[in-house]
Amino acid sequence: MNVAGLTLLLCAGSMCSATNLYSQSWDTVETHGPSPQIEIWTYLEPYFAYDFNDPSSKNIPYLFNHNRHNEFNLNLALVELDYQGNHMRTTIGMQTGTYPIANYSAEPSLLQHIYQAFGGVQVLPDLWLDAGVFSSHFGIETAIGHDQWTLTRSLCAENSPYFETGARAVYDPDGPWSFGLFVLNGWQNIVDPNSNKALGTQIQYTIANKLTLNSSTFYGNEKPDSAKQWRFFHDFYVLWQVNESCGISGVFDIGWEQTASHSESYNRWYTFAVIAHYMLSEQWGIGIRGEQYNDPNAVIVATGTPNGYQTFGYSANVDYVVSDHATLRFEAKHYSSKDNIFVRDGSPVGESTILTSSMALEF
Repeated sequence: MNVAGLTLLLCAGSMCSATNLYSQSWDTVETHGPSPQIEIWTYLEPYFAYDFNDPSSKNIPYLFNHNRHNEFNLNLALVELDYQGNHMRTTIGMQTGTYPIANYSAEPSLLQHIYQAFGGVQVLPDLWLDAGVFSSHFGIETAIGHDQWTLTRSLCAENSPYFETGARAVYDPDGPWSFGLFVLNGWQNIVDPNSNKALGTQIQYTIANKLTLNSSTFYGNEKPDSAKQWRFFHDFYVLWQVNESCGISGVFDIGWEQTASHSESYNRWYTFAVIAHYMLSEQWGIGIRGEQYNDPNAVIVATGTPNGYQTFGYSANVDYVVSDHATLRFEAKHYSSKDNIFVRDGSPVGESTILTSSMALEF
């Protein structure tokens, strides 16, 4: 499955497919020479989630993945075609499910079905230029749950871009360093909300496929032209494969946005998460996550409460690897917030507990 360019194949034991952790980095199809290469692959993830706050709308608040309460549903169904020619490549992925419904809600209905759609040319042996819709260059998680260490996504991932639209230059020579430069429509947009373009960078350093350090940035305006508020965001993560059975990752994100157009003051938000996964055997694995999200001025997450979105969470999941292409998962997670941002029986509460099960299939 060719879905991530600078992908770390963080395998625990012999069941590699259960513990791969793909970063939200550039998607790269390896150069195979002049002969054209075509690959078609599919991904399917049905799930069932239960929020003990029992939301009347059946939408679990503040989440974009696995966000429907007390019903069997489909988080993501994806069919992707990858074509590799002589110094060129194309990827087209079409999707449906509750993830695109929630995460692409600002886009025109026809565009909501695009998971990826980009083409690229190889201008030098180690330099690719791509343009279109592609995976975000932030974070250590994607919407493809089969490749993650936890069933659901972290608050870091849910509140930073999963996808981007624009052009990118990716320089990935032999050796530990890789670099990316991005010109984008904005912060997770297909349709540009204004006349400004955003800029982004990515630098990765990998040591013997055991340890990876990543630094990614974003600078742009997400408001209308008449009310520009410049945003700067930095994403830093570490991936460490401790041994064949155990892996640990850590993320720290921080951002600033102007409080008003032409203002010299900025609102700040930050978030962090620590994720660990351990394979007990070839078929059984466990994952744990601790996380914190602090957005007191509601730059990213609007709550309508005095202290904004200041939420701590933790989760634990159990995985059963049926085969290299199928995994059954169960997760329990709990959120606690500084303000009463959740609702239970019609009353505001500050906590939320959610149980989720899924079947992740790729072929």
